[in-house]
Amino acid sequence: MSFEIEGKVAIVTGAARGIGRATALALAAAGARAVVVADNRAELVEQTAAAVCSSGCEGVAVETDVADQRSLERLIRGAVERFGALHILHNNAGIGEGAAGWPEVSAERVAAIADVNFRGVVLGTRLALEPIRDSGGGAIVHTASGAAFVPLAQQAVYAGSKAGVVHFTRACKPLAESHSVRVGCVCPGVVATEMVRETGVDGPAAWLQGVIDAVEVLSPEDIAAAVVELVRDPEAAGKVVDVANEPKR
Repeated sequence: MSFEIEGKVAIVTGAARGIGRATALALAAAGARAVVVADNRAELVEQTAAAVCSSGCEGVAVETDVADQRSLERLIRGAVERFGALHILHNNAGIGEGAAGWPEVSAERVAAIADVNFRGVVLGTRLALEPIRDSGGGAIVHTASGAAFVPLAQQAVYAGSKAGVVHFTRACKPLAESHSVRVGCVCPGVVATEMVRETGVDGPAAWLQGVIDAVEVLSPEDIAAAVVELVRDPEAAGKVVDVANEPKR
């Protein structure tokens, strides 16, 4: 029997735009009672919350830095205090090298990628486990990347961080038994997001543009649908779902 989203409380990080925004709206459309949307871009995440509310679900925006444990604690504690429960967490926030790929990327950016893409996922999961268990169980879904399986020389730090998310997901499989929390992850291919457009100075980097020209680029909504499916999947514990691009016809 699939997990019922209707009436549940969810948190989505990195929800100001792209996959996070699309997932917040998809969870609302699936009948969630409330979706707490988090991002460090306050104005944009407020817009996501407004869009969630317009769909008939209660949407709340919380400015959050997922690399900061105290910020994550405030996010999760605030959601539980406001709605009395937490059932779903989508650890989606992530960043890449940007226009300065590997190895030109700065040491500060390397640290930020590790903190946001991996440490934030681990901390978010750890902090959400007990609230979700105490709410009767639920699901945590991470956004990893197809880059976890491909040695991207130009985005080596990003790819490495996402590979860590994949292995962390698989290691969390026992949490379904110990905490009634199914942990899975989606691994998107090339998606039409701002992150893709920011790999180069004036748009996608030359190496990535070649990939874009060869495949059918996915939409954020495609990935959101995969996230919702994982949330519903009773067998999602430790599952890694590769949402790959099809070759362009």
